[in-house]
Amino acid sequence: MIILKYMKILLTFLGTSSAIPTKTRNHSSIFLKYKDENILIDCGEGTQRQIRIAGINPCSITRLLITHFHGDHVFGLPGLFQTLALNNYNKTLFIYVPKNTKKYINEIFKTFVPVKKIKYEVREVSGKFFETKDFFLQAIPLDHDTSTNGYIFQEKDKLRINKEKLKKLNIPEKTPELAKLVQGKNIKIKNKLINYKSLTYKQKGKKISFIFDTKLCSNVKKLAENSDLAVIESTFLSNTDKGNDLSKEYKHLTAKQAAEIAKKNNIKQLILTHISQRYEKNPALLLEEAKKVFKNTIIANDFDRIEV
Repeated sequence: MIILKYMKILLTFLGTSSAIPTKTRNHSSIFLKYKDENILIDCGEGTQRQIRIAGINPCSITRLLITHFHGDHVFGLPGLFQTLALNNYNKTLFIYVPKNTKKYINEIFKTFVPVKKIKYEVREVSGKFFETKDFFLQAIPLDHDTSTNGYIFQEKDKLRINKEKLKKLNIPEKTPELAKLVQGKNIKIKNKLINYKSLTYKQKGKKISFIFDTKLCSNVKKLAENSDLAVIESTFLSNTDKGNDLSKEYKHLTAKQAAEIAKKNNIKQLILTHISQRYEKNPALLLEEAKKVFKNTIIANDFDRIEV
């Protein structure tokens, strides 16, 4: 039987604060689920508890993407490793990091006495670094004050069956032969040859970009361009001198800059994250600034779930 539905990409925001967590925002982490892949992007302090609260099985994690090794993005790693070990994690955890940072993972394992250990592989990545028949992952360096990657999740284009044309030809949707059509193969039904092109259409794959700690640079465009969804840091407001000065000093983006990236690079939806503690009581200020430039903007909160 062929299933004509397609899988959604599900994002769960586990932490949306910047360097200092608040009462409502944990340190940075996002969980991406797609088919059999469960990808964790960054692992700030407390991420393993956020995973539990969100109802996610930590042992389902297949890959871990680290944007950079500032504490608010990696302080949760020791706890996560220990939790996986104590829950008999039976896979190899693939960990992807920016160039020249592999050593930090090995050092993390020296900071505590493990009761058990997990199997893991650490790979320094740039460019396309993982691919299946359904999607690929890509890393692009950013300009922060330490080696930093932005990441792309790119779903591949798919052939889909046109249900209306099936009805016109009186072909039941559950006909086993239909599975060959989405593989680009012609089929024969009731001795009639059917070209796959006559019953299918191309569905463009979804692109999600993750742009965390960085100042504006040329690679931001490469990451963001034509994204269906862009998750971009929005650490400061730009409409204050202090915000502008801080963003330059610490090499971060403002809400306005995030929105300008979205507007200039054909992004369909923008999600702001990495929110400074100074906006804890009024994060709407960041959203207001961004929406003046790019209307289709939302601000992420811990435990928000987004389907793409």
